[in-house]
Amino acid sequence: MGRVYRWLGPDERRLIAARLAEGASMSGLAVQFGCHPVTIARIRDEALMLRARSGHSRLRLSFEERERIFEGVVRGESDAEIARVLGRHRSTIGREIKRTCQERWRYRPLSAERRRAVRAGRPRPGKLASNRRLLAAVEQGLLGCWSPEQISARLKREFPDDRGMRISHETIYRALYVQSRGELRRQLTKQLRTGREKRKPQGQVPRGARIADMVSISERPPEVDDRAVPGHWEGDLLVGARNQSFVATLVERHTRYVMLAQLGRDRRTERVIEALRTQIQTLPSHLARSLTWDQGNELAAHKRFTVQTGVKVFFADPHSPWQRGSNENTNGLLRQYLPKGTDLAAVSQPELDRIARQLNGRPRKTLDWMTPAEKMDELLAAAPTPDA
Repeated sequence: MGRVYRWLGPDERRLIAARLAEGASMSGLAVQFGCHPVTIARIRDEALMLRARSGHSRLRLSFEERERIFEGVVRGESDAEIARVLGRHRSTIGREIKRTCQERWRYRPLSAERRRAVRAGRPRPGKLASNRRLLAAVEQGLLGCWSPEQISARLKREFPDDRGMRISHETIYRALYVQSRGELRRQLTKQLRTGREKRKPQGQVPRGARIADMVSISERPPEVDDRAVPGHWEGDLLVGARNQSFVATLVERHTRYVMLAQLGRDRRTERVIEALRTQIQTLPSHLARSLTWDQGNELAAHKRFTVQTGVKVFFADPHSPWQRGSNENTNGLLRQYLPKGTDLAAVSQPELDRIARQLNGRPRKTLDWMTPAEKMDELLAAAPTPDA
């Protein structure tokens, strides 16, 4: 009969981690605590993970919180009891445990952390992009004038035992209509019975559902993508303490030039477009061509903004921050000056202008070590002069 090893509780695991930090050998600790050497190695990995993940975003569970969830599971605490200690919603705890293991008692913080790292990869490759055989079958069906729903059902019938040949009709529609995915040729949309150029996903309410006449990023001119032509901007809101204060951020794609606008505690569309208009109108027309925003209702009055400024507004796809990469990067840089938890309403417009000047004065590798301010000065100096 093989050797029986002990199961270690949270207190013993903490003690082992402390001993490992002092230089104790893993084999010696395994003998001392009557556990398998692999268990000691896992405790070591958990301690390393804890140090590596310190200072992460509060919006996501930390490794320390996952360790506390593990302790709660061991003690038989409910999701609500664990959530109360961590200051989280009980559904957050329930989803965390369920997505990591089938049986509650099997929950382990290290396994959960590793799964989180896998899920966090962005942008994820689409199912069609990673399966050429499935891609060929879907394209063949579309060329035969089959609807995505017919293709999905037929594949399930023809390949009952091959889950790699399963795909939902919504995934096919997204591959056709969402430009960033690009797995299917856009010409194939003409083979659909409706022949429509847009489609609203079924079974969900998009964030921008109340934005009338919203123009998708897929209709944005190709010149915007390669950043060769200046005058195309990305924008978003920087949110302050308790989601109650806001700053509008604008970044020019060609130069990475930044402009900031104080919104105080008012994120209504009238206030936002007025603040953006004030900033945009400081630029010559050839440097204010388009604006790409996420699908937030703060830009619901985008048509009025376009009439007032001549700047066309395009909306990025939901949950696709990489489509506004320059703006996302800039918002991250701004947190050096405006950390999370800051009351942004208390930051004056002159102070925001000072922060923008500092960002615009930083040399950028992508600009061959020029600064955004220098690139913008070049463009302003080359501005076409009006006819006399």
